Amino acid sequence: MLEILELQKLCIPENIEITLHAAKRLEQRNISINDVISCILTGEIIEQYPTDYPYPSCLVLGISLKNTILHVVIGTDLNTLWIITAYYPDRNKWTSDFKTRKEI
Repeated sequence: MLEILELQKLCIPENIEITLHAAKRLEQRNISINDVISCILTGEIIEQYPTDYPYPSCLVLGISLKNTILHVVIGTDLNTLWIITAYYPDRNKWTSDFKTRKEI
């Protein structure tokens, strides 16, 4: 299981890699790398994906620089943080605290 404190210790620009998918999504959604860093530094892990390949990943709920709720999916080998995607959670898909997916 990944721990938020481990992710926060790694959360400096030289340890962060952005996947091609994430780079496209960040641009489309007007989310900056600094928003992603803010999310990780203020955040908590709300879902774990321990069997993801090539590294375990997790979903972090945090706050962007614009003071809005942000979700970031991060994979890590505990040396590098790979940003897989980031998005502003949809109120129709998440409960009011943005920690639990709604049943569809």
